[in-house]
Amino acid sequence: MTRTAASAEHNFPLHSLPTRLLVGLTFLILATLTATQVAFAADDYAGKDIFTRDGIAIGGTDPVAYFTEGKPVQGSPEFSAEYKGATWHFANAEHRDLFTADPTAYAPQYGGYCAFGVAAAERKIETDPEAWSIVDGKLYLNYTLPTQQRWNQDIPGYIATADQVWPTIE
Repeated sequence: MTRTAASAEHNFPLHSLPTRLLVGLTFLILATLTATQVAFAADDYAGKDIFTRDGIAIGGTDPVAYFTEGKPVQGSPEFSAEYKGATWHFANAEHRDLFTADPTAYAPQYGGYCAFGVAAAERKIETDPEAWSIVDGKLYLNYTLPTQQRWNQDIPGYIATADQVWPTIE
C-alpha cells in the first residue's frame, strides 16, 4: 500500500483532532497576547527618560513631599512644572519652587521607573508612588509594595547594579 499525504492524515485517531486544534489555537492566542504586551510596553516606556501616565510624572504625586512630609502626597495641576518632558504636580507653590530650583534633588532616580526592576530585570517598569524609599538623599520608587520588600533586602547592592545598568536601558 502506498501512503500519500492525503491518506496519512487519516492515520491518527479522530479524538486527537480537537486536541491538536485546541493546542494550536492556545499557542496562537498566547503568542498574540505576548506580542501585544511587548508592543504595549515598548510604546509606553521606550526612549522616555521619565515614567509618566498621560504625561504626568509619579501619577501626580508631589516628589518634594517625600522629603518634607515623609510620605507621598497628591499634587495638584494648579501647582505644576515641566521637567524632562514630563509634567510634575505639587501640593503647593513652595514645593513647586523647591523642585524647579533643583529638580535633580527631588526627582526620583531612574526617571521614576522601578528601581528594583532596573537592577534585577534591566528594564523600565512602571511604579506605585506608595512603594518608595529615600536613600542617601535620593528618592527611589518601586513597582509594588511586595517589590519594595524585595528591594529592602539589599538596597545598596540593587542601587549599585541599577546605577551601572541604567545608562544602557532604552
